[in-house]
Amino acid sequence: MFYGRNLLSGRRRYLWGVILLSLISVICAAFIMTGSDDFDLARREVLLRKIGDELLTQSGDSKSRVLPVIKIAENEYQIRFENEFTFQPDSLVNTTRRLLAKDPLASDYVVNVLNCGNSSVAYGYAISNNKKDDIVACRGRVQPKGCYMVNFKFKPTGINTANGYLLGSLSVLAFVGFVFVRSVKPRSTVPVAQNPDMLTLGSVLFDAKNRQLTINEKTIDLTGTEARLLLIFALSPNQTIERSRLQKEIWEDEGVIVGRSLDMFISKLRKKLELDPNIKIAVVRGKGYKLEISA
Repeated sequence: MFYGRNLLSGRRRYLWGVILLSLISVICAAFIMTGSDDFDLARREVLLRKIGDELLTQSGDSKSRVLPVIKIAENEYQIRFENEFTFQPDSLVNTTRRLLAKDPLASDYVVNVLNCGNSSVAYGYAISNNKKDDIVACRGRVQPKGCYMVNFKFKPTGINTANGYLLGSLSVLAFVGFVFVRSVKPRSTVPVAQNPDMLTLGSVLFDAKNRQLTINEKTIDLTGTEARLLLIFALSPNQTIERSRLQKEIWEDEGVIVGRSLDMFISKLRKKLELDPNIKIAVVRGKGYKLEISA
């Protein structure tokens, strides 16, 4: 009997110990998750501002400001701009998909470009974690210059409710610990480091910031003009880019546009890309050029 009482007492102490440790673990996890959530949301606003910056740059505007990002509702943000601009839907879709891939909370979202005057929708699309569920229309149609606002609505991730689920599972954790009398090591995931300035074009890596190409482990330097020109192609792969647009975005700020300059830089880029037979800049007769990337 004495042995039975001691055993029962030991089990009770063990049970309370498991409950206490579980409570401490859950509270710590709640704080960690909340802190991580706040950091990711702050980082999201920076990414949205970067999207606005690239949108203006693609429009040929390198001087006007992207106004502060506004959080208009839970999981919904708005980017506003100082001046009017024009945009191409393909470039906007590619830019948002590339940058928001760095946001762990942005697997599904809807983007609406609104007219400033009446908030009517000028253009919109939806991106899903499952690419076959993407809804993207009006590709290749340049939107007229105007005053626009860009709204982003993200699908809730459920992180805020996760803490409640953790707290509600205390009794389950204690029961499992009491019955099995063992500890389980949680799996850890190591995030893969990513370079937000690195674009992948087939097997070619394009470092837009450092103006470098990496082809078959060989690094090739680009000039500033070559890098800007290739960036325009990289944001719209396998799509025709008009000569007038390329000349406007590359040389307009310099005040002089020379027709043969474009052909010269296209020729230089071709030579630097020829190490990879699956990627080339093709002429679209009467229209412009296309960066063709084979599978």
